Amino acid sequence: MKAPIGIADAVPHIPVMPTLRTSIGSEIRKIFAEPDGTPMEISRTDAGLFGPNSVCWQVHGDVTTMMIGGIAGLLLQMLDPRVLAGVWDHSTFRNDMRGRLRRTAAFLARTTFGDREQALAEIARIRRVHDYVQGTLPDGTPYSANDPAALAWVHVTESLCFLDSYIRYRKPYMPMRERDRYFAEMAEVGAMLGADPVPRTYRAAHRFMRDCRPHLLVDDRTREVADLLLRQPVSSPRLAPFHHMTMQAGVDLLPAWAQAMHGLSISLPARVALRSGTTGMAMVTRWALTQGSTIRGATAS
Repeated sequence: MKAPIGIADAVPHIPVMPTLRTSIGSEIRKIFAEPDGTPMEISRTDAGLFGPNSVCWQVHGDVTTMMIGGIAGLLLQMLDPRVLAGVWDHSTFRNDMRGRLRRTAAFLARTTFGDREQALAEIARIRRVHDYVQGTLPDGTPYSANDPAALAWVHVTESLCFLDSYIRYRKPYMPMRERDRYFAEMAEVGAMLGADPVPRTYRAAHRFMRDCRPHLLVDDRTREVADLLLRQPVSSPRLAPFHHMTMQAGVDLLPAWAQAMHGLSISLPARVALRSGTTGMAMVTRWALTQGSTIRGATAS
């Protein structure tokens, strides 16, 4: 990948640039590392569920837009009382928000870039975890993480946010056929997880979101989880600007109705500055990550 004009190409002879690139890249890779600090392990004995020519590989390979989309997706997912209850009753998010986000990133990496055996094993593992996630909502309604409709909400919100983030900050004129291909590809994972319905086009995903809105709500628990997500401490002081901009860009990616439900808002002047700054940040991140990888192949060791 060519380094963005204005960074490496504009000042190619300044000795500090390789050091700066290595430093930034190293800090970002730590976010996705295994608990022992080694890069995330991905098995690659075959092309996996999608292959390198898929839209999933294109979208999920862009670190900044995935992080922004992940924040927006989580803020949407917690608006469903069933999903929120599962997190509230069974997750360690209060003590280990970063660990939970890392596990989500690992699932996406392994199902997208791993070989078929690793991807299927990861999906089976999540389904086993879901078997134990069940309980009762505050109003007495039973819930289960294996509820196909709740799984569909999680699947669609994260897929839509990942893609919309990629469109906004990487490929603004992405053709509709590519957007539809992304949802058709992601539908395979959604169906294997047990989600139903699973939209297979971009427009169908937006219709699904619209139809779900009457069932969404915000209460004290929603506000606490959102606050913990948005106010989580920075993993490294060096990444503070990256961290805070990512959080704000995630909020900005939300539909206006979801921002209103969360009581979050960004003024027009602030939004313009945020999107411009985030576009630049994404360029720097891609430049920093062109040397090395956030993952390592299991077959290489």
